[in-house]
Amino acid sequence: MTGQPAVLVVGSINVDLVVHAERLPGPGETVAGGRFERGGGGKGANQAVAAARAGAAVALVGAVGDDDLGAEALAELRTAGVDVAAVRRLAGVATGVALIVVAGDGDNQIAVASGANHELAAADVRAPAAAPGCVLASFELRDEPVLAAGRLARDAGCPLIVNPAPARPLPEELCALRPIVVPNRTEAAQLSGAEDPEEAAGRLRARTGAPVAITLGERGALVADDDGTLLVPAPPVAVVDTTGAGDAFCGALAAALAGGAELRGAAADAVAAASRAVTVAGARGAG
Repeated sequence: MTGQPAVLVVGSINVDLVVHAERLPGPGETVAGGRFERGGGGKGANQAVAAARAGAAVALVGAVGDDDLGAEALAELRTAGVDVAAVRRLAGVATGVALIVVAGDGDNQIAVASGANHELAAADVRAPAAAPGCVLASFELRDEPVLAAGRLARDAGCPLIVNPAPARPLPEELCALRPIVVPNRTEAAQLSGAEDPEEAAGRLRARTGAPVAITLGERGALVADDDGTLLVPAPPVAVVDTTGAGDAFCGALAAALAGGAELRGAAADAVAAASRAVTVAGARGAG
């Protein structure tokens, strides 16, 4: 890594198979007439690219298969400026795949076959050559590598961001590591039992003793810290595709924190990045 702010991302790497349709199908329904695209995805990979675009030197810990999709995914990440030296290539295992439908209004639905992502182990999580200024992990991995990422951040004395997506219970050991939890509104409600974002943020803060940032789509993001709560508004934009907006937020947030920004200023940078991301198609959106 260089003298840039250093971000270590521990997360998933997928290939996205995307159908752009007039609307999202209901249960058991087929919506025909769509347009197909294939591109890079996975929350970890998306977040790593977003952090690199925000000016950080980024290393990614993850896993892909030894198939053509894995080779393609790694090549795309290298081109985006992400260090993939710590990404494992696993023989006989499929690279993760996400099946995505994007509606005409930009809304989406996603199903994921995790593949190699669920083979990543705690022992695979190691620090890059330069000490990270921020560690970012997400829940498309099993608990063990996420916890290992948290311990690495603790030992490095740097912020830990955890994007609990898809939502599942927060392990007590993870909460004790004081992560900055960054869910969307739905995930915050699932994790806290509170529908109101401010109440949800308060309950999550009570568990972790750390700040919380809840992404709210077109409204921006709600930051809850020792100074109270702050709504960071999003600028009005023409939405094309919301896939990956939360990943753009997390990656930009990590880059800003690694560079020494305080949380509220970092959240403003992150909202701006997410807003740009939804103006173009694809999980990795606009830079």
